[in-house]
Amino acid sequence: SATGGEVLAHPADVTEEAAVAAFLAEVSRRLGPPEILVNNAGGPPAGNFEETPPEAWEKAHRLTLQSAISFCRRVAPGMKERRWGRILSITSLTVKQPSETLILSNAYRTALTAFSKTLAGELAPFGVTVNCVCPGYTDTERLQDLSATLAAKGKVPPGEIRREWERSIPAGRLGRPGEVADLIAFLVSERAGYITGVSILVDGGLVRALV
Repeated sequence: SATGGEVLAHPADVTEEAAVAAFLAEVSRRLGPPEILVNNAGGPPAGNFEETPPEAWEKAHRLTLQSAISFCRRVAPGMKERRWGRILSITSLTVKQPSETLILSNAYRTALTAFSKTLAGELAPFGVTVNCVCPGYTDTERLQDLSATLAAKGKVPPGEIRREWERSIPAGRLGRPGEVADLIAFLVSERAGYITGVSILVDGGLVRALV
């Protein structure tokens, strides 16, 4: 890579336990035991309760919640033994301010937040931190897909959905992926050793909650 570090690309279906185990085995073989884990599975599809079939709940559970638990189960023991580690999950602003059109994300990302908070207390005595980063509307392919879905339902151009989001954000714009990445880089660094069990928004001021 540009920084001189080794980059390992290993496709894996994180909803499958065997795939998670194989991925981590390859990481350990090539790069050594994991010291930093960032959970970032793709979000489940948009929809309200009536539009969401029963099978979608199980699929979203395995993608959004169970995948992170599977990774944590495999990396946490080694981190505890070495008495250092960083676990971070990328969730969403919906854990603090649910969206009417994202019932699956609302449910399972909130569950991941509760899991992370509990795990943080268990691992803190061993020098391992567990945190969540909650992006707001960030200019990614996922957001483009969501705007297209909402536009089709409302029979309006996707650009109007984007402008509606921008009007709702005090900063007046969508977030940039690098702005989320900068916070993640800090939280998994040595400097953030006394920050654990928190969920930090990167949303341009959209969520009005006090905490």
